Amino acid sequence: MQINELKAALGPLSTRDEKYCSVACLARYLEARNWNVAKSRKMLEESLKWRAAYRPEDIRWPEVSVEAETGKMYGASFRDREGRTVLVVAPANHQDRTQNTSSHEGQIRFLVYTLENAVLSLPKGQEKMVWLIDFTGWTMANAVPIKTARETINILQNHYPEPERLAYFLDPRSIEKVKFVYLKDEESMKVMRKYIDPKVLPLEFGGKSDVVYNHEEYSELITKDDIQTANSWAEDAKTDHINHAISGTLVPEVTPQMSLITA
Repeated sequence: MQINELKAALGPLSTRDEKYCSVACLARYLEARNWNVAKSRKMLEESLKWRAAYRPEDIRWPEVSVEAETGKMYGASFRDREGRTVLVVAPANHQDRTQNTSSHEGQIRFLVYTLENAVLSLPKGQEKMVWLIDFTGWTMANAVPIKTARETINILQNHYPEPERLAYFLDPRSIEKVKFVYLKDEESMKVMRKYIDPKVLPLEFGGKSDVVYNHEEYSELITKDDIQTANSWAEDAKTDHINHAISGTLVPEVTPQMSLITA
């Protein structure tokens, strides 16, 4: 079985690497490389090196909060009908959600921080999350710089291998997994309602909830998650220090699969 082969090919792992390289994680890397063990191993090892250098688990809210002030990307307070975490993204200047900063590194670290935090918030046994992307008003004029867009794609494709999400941008074989919805098209809106209860869905996505992003309230909630994250990694760091005979990289829990619902 390729999963066992890949695990064996990786060799001894640190506590954090073991935590990351679960069966589900290995399966995703294998799927991303058409179940070729050698190619999957190379991809996964590159991810481990990247995470060791970038240390996404050490990013904290005070560092990236300025990027979130306009609500251009945030974890929703509701879940979909299957209990999955929902991320809301508004890449355009829509309802004051703008690219309020010009820092390439800041925007990338905010993206990674949001992904890591979303993983942490997943219910036990749930490995998927949903992205709600509002393209209303999006044009090349208010798009992120090419450099940032390329780095975003690089990180998502190479270090968060999730075919369902990346298919829209990179893999035409999976285009059917992307759901486009239009507020004035009733048949189209049925797609949205299939995944998310209209009672909790924001108005801008055709729902009935008038709840809007509040940066202060969101900051309070996310700060609590930071404490949970710090405690989790502190325990792993202690274990790795005790078992220091093997030099491993610092890698967090399984990265979830994601689905896209775009408006």
